[in-house]
Amino acid sequence: LHSTERSCLLRELHRFESIAIAQEKLEVAPPSPGQLRHVFFHNALPFVGFGFLDNAIMIAAGTQIELSIGVVLGISTMAGKFKIFCSCSSSLAGYVEALASRLGLSIPDLTPKQADMWQTRLSAHLGKAIGVTIGCILGMFPLLFFGEEEEKLEEK
Repeated sequence: LHSTERSCLLRELHRFESIAIAQEKLEVAPPSPGQLRHVFFHNALPFVGFGFLDNAIMIAAGTQIELSIGVVLGISTMAGKFKIFCSCSSSLAGYVEALASRLGLSIPDLTPKQADMWQTRLSAHLGKAIGVTIGCILGMFPLLFFGEEEEKLEEK
């Protein structure tokens, strides 16, 4: 991080900590259903993009990965795909999150105690799980094109 980013992060951490200390003495109401929906979508949207990119890249490049890395290193198809996926996912994660923030996905307005409640954590984890599932299903679109190629090869 740059020095300005570090100082901004430090300011926000101090602000978050002072709010947490002040509210520790108060009884905080659980998050409303609207806040939980916001947490759900805030966590789901980036994972839809991540699941989509992951599955689409793996399906589209699977054969090439198997023929190049798999043969050279003597590893299975899944191991080769995993190796490529690890390198691609780290570079694509930043782009997916940047796109989500450009779409207006704001951070849910929760107190520190509300952010740590089981309802909020459950909503966040469900958002991530459902988001990546939807993304992986959407990312299977390259399979629509593989059927035509196989039919052409069978005709020949």
